[in-house]
Amino acid sequence: MLLRGYRSDDLDAVHAINEAEVPAVGSVTRDELAHIASEASIALVAEFDGVVAGFCLVLAPGADYGSSNFAWFAERYDDFVYLDRVAISPAFQRRGIGRALYAEVERVAPDRCHSARDFLLEVNLRPRNDQSLAFHAGLGFVEVGRRDTDYGVTVSMLAKPLTAARSAT
Repeated sequence: MLLRGYRSDDLDAVHAINEAEVPAVGSVTRDELAHIASEASIALVAEFDGVVAGFCLVLAPGADYGSSNFAWFAERYDDFVYLDRVAISPAFQRRGIGRALYAEVERVAPDRCHSARDFLLEVNLRPRNDQSLAFHAGLGFVEVGRRDTDYGVTVSMLAKPLTAARSAT
């Protein structure tokens, strides 16, 4: 597996993976996804033999992004990185790609987002995503709130301090 930075020529593959994983991630148009990627402070792709297998897009405060979940965190946290979306192609799931992407976000966040203290994201409670909830609990994320979204989903708002990653650098 190769982890690398997202490139604009990855858009079609990344969009296909995103849409294959709805409702675990929100559906977006190709143009919307391109905009999110352009605003991302950290945008990563996982590749196997030249095939895009997964991706993640991470935003920092001040990004031009209209997500109500991002806004919820921005109202409560000053210095953070927000994982807007992560998705793995069904053909490549259960191979450690998610863990590798998260570890890389934690590794590069101190350099790319110097003041970031928290790693933030949300996971669906309705419809319930037990696999994702367990995955994030295992990585040390804790619930800091719940909200009913404007798009009909209830989410658990999760946070993890980036201090461990920062002290290792």
